[in-house]
Amino acid sequence: MRPLHHSALLFFLFLFIPPVQADDLDEFIRQQLRKRNIPGLSLAIIQDGKIVKAKAYGFTDKSGTTPLTTATLFQAGSISKSVAAMGALHLVEAGHLSLDEDVNTKLRSWKVPNNEFTRDKKVTLRGLLSHTTGLTVHGFPGYEAGSPLPTLVQILDGTPPANTAPVRVNFEPGTQWRYSGGGYTVMQLLMEDVTGRPFPAFMQEAVLEPLGMTGSTYAQPLPADKAAITATGHLRDRQLVNGRWHIYPEMAAAGLWTTPTDLARFAISIQNSFAGKPVGVITQQMTQQMLTDQKNNDGLGVFLEGEGASMRFGHNGRDEGFDALMTAGVESGQGAVIMINANDNSRMLSRIQDAIAKEYHWAGYADPAPAKPTAIRINPSELLAFEGRYELFNNQMITFVAGKDRLVTLSDGFPDEEFVPETPTQFVSTDRNVQVTFIPGEKGEMREVIWKNGRGERKAPRIGPLLHTLKPGADPDPARTRQIETALKAISQGGTTLEKTSGITPGARKDFAGGTRELTGLKSLTYIHAENTTGRGIERHQSPVDQVIAYKLQTGTGQRYAIVHLTPDGQVTDYDVVDK
Repeated sequence: MRPLHHSALLFFLFLFIPPVQADDLDEFIRQQLRKRNIPGLSLAIIQDGKIVKAKAYGFTDKSGTTPLTTATLFQAGSISKSVAAMGALHLVEAGHLSLDEDVNTKLRSWKVPNNEFTRDKKVTLRGLLSHTTGLTVHGFPGYEAGSPLPTLVQILDGTPPANTAPVRVNFEPGTQWRYSGGGYTVMQLLMEDVTGRPFPAFMQEAVLEPLGMTGSTYAQPLPADKAAITATGHLRDRQLVNGRWHIYPEMAAAGLWTTPTDLARFAISIQNSFAGKPVGVITQQMTQQMLTDQKNNDGLGVFLEGEGASMRFGHNGRDEGFDALMTAGVESGQGAVIMINANDNSRMLSRIQDAIAKEYHWAGYADPAPAKPTAIRINPSELLAFEGRYELFNNQMITFVAGKDRLVTLSDGFPDEEFVPETPTQFVSTDRNVQVTFIPGEKGEMREVIWKNGRGERKAPRIGPLLHTLKPGADPDPARTRQIETALKAISQGGTTLEKTSGITPGARKDFAGGTRELTGLKSLTYIHAENTTGRGIERHQSPVDQVIAYKLQTGTGQRYAIVHLTPDGQVTDYDVVDK
């Protein structure tokens, strides 16, 4: 997990902000940026098939010296896949590719290695576009500016200087859905092989220029004229990305530089093409295929939500230091694109999308906000009993802190969602239909929280307390701490060091193969607390968690806290770096 770091002043300033209505959309957005300490945001809103609002808020970086404009370029992350998919579908209609033939038929520079999983079913372009090929490698971390860049073949084979594992088939194509940026990298090479052209040049001519996406490019690295008008990426702790951004030779999967206005033009082209207006890159018939569910609400390059006149298509995106959201109605002529120059794990982008939908009366869009909750008064000191961390999903915890008259969740160390009390143990979200009920143990301490929304309910077991409330004690097992420190240093480095270090689960080895920034410069661990989590159903990186150990963490950048998740046999299977 990434570090959770924040400005104490901003935290206390915005923790107790009362909920506001989205009557004034601009002010709502500015408040969200202040609350989350995000340097800047740019958006475009679609209404009646036209861009009716394009606006930038904030600055290109946290120094606050250069304002964003609507022409400022952002990295689109995985929204790159949607635009690349249109280029591939254009090649299908031109007769250069087929959706359902073995991609190895047209691949020249490299072939998908055959194995027992491809004996009866082959990897196809349809499968690449819909994440159903069985290919591995979920996503890509990119490469710091100035570092050696691998070729596509090196990336696909996982050979240096590539920083990800080989892209291989490990289940029978077509039988399951699993997100694979590796699959889109295969598609990128396929498109280059059949066109004989570099991917950025082909996409510029075939997709970006015809759609009027004049500010956009897949060029990696960026040419100087484009680099001069970019936002700077910020990490989850709002530190700058080294070199301002990462370089992504995996262009089809993650390499598009663009603006919300250009992505809105892309979305409008799909809406127009679906309606039969001959103004797009692909025909109405191909657009209908693009918007047909292949598996798991995944079309060909876009995800689908709803049905009939209320159906929407879109994609989210994340690169190092950048997040983005694109959503649009298939038939409504409505939509929005939002891009920020930070990685943010809160509900902020969803809240802004909800506010836009409400302001512009999106067709078939259900208002997620509950009726105004009836809050009871509760003694502020009693709220402290609910503070702590709870495991909401595998590899995802939720942190509650006490406010003046409510509980507030933290995400990346910044305030996120607010819950007001309906009963002494039951709280309701102020901005969506979510209710949480805390369940005490035999001694009155909180053991779990029941999380309930419109889709059902789930139990979130307690991981442990907020660490800033505890004082270091005597370490009951110094040898274990030394073993954990060695494991964390190996996770930080990734690569062969991680492979050769004992005491780490296979799932952690796989998922941290590229290393991790927040543990860089690890100097020491000081024992604080241990929590026995046996029987609570906590799992991290495909391994059960039997114990959670908390330490003060000293690195080259300062002091924070580390939460280390151990399996029943004492192996490290995950960690979280937090501030509280």
